[in-house]
Amino acid sequence: MGRIATILAGGAFAALLSGCVERRFIIESNPPGALVYVDGQQKGATPLELPFDYYGWHDFTLVKEGFETRTFRQRVPAPWFEWFPVDFFSENVYPWHVQDNRRLLFDMELVQQPRTEDLMNQAKLLRERGMAVPSAPPMPE
Repeated sequence: MGRIATILAGGAFAALLSGCVERRFIIESNPPGALVYVDGQQKGATPLELPFDYYGWHDFTLVKEGFETRTFRQRVPAPWFEWFPVDFFSENVYPWHVQDNRRLLFDMELVQQPRTEDLMNQAKLLRERGMAVPSAPPMPE
């Protein structure tokens, strides 16, 4: 019975000492206040901190009124302590908390307002093209 208690106590002690790697994106935009979508899911407005589960490629879409909606494809490489087989020890054995913060800054561009003269020329061309289209024959009753 003493041996089983020692094994259980050792297991409980090991569980208390097990490490933890916390991954977080810290997303900022210029200007701030852009709505952020990560891999197609809405997450909130910048500045924004949120956890992430895996390394690799992620799509960040930023939306803000008056600015171009843009999608940024970003590769998030794994740090050395997340490489196989070291990751087993950093996630399960290392007794301290490890924080992996990834700071991402995205610059947004203003929506380009078309010149009035260009809009008028486009409207004139469309009107002329519409006038050149023959009208449909009347429908029989």
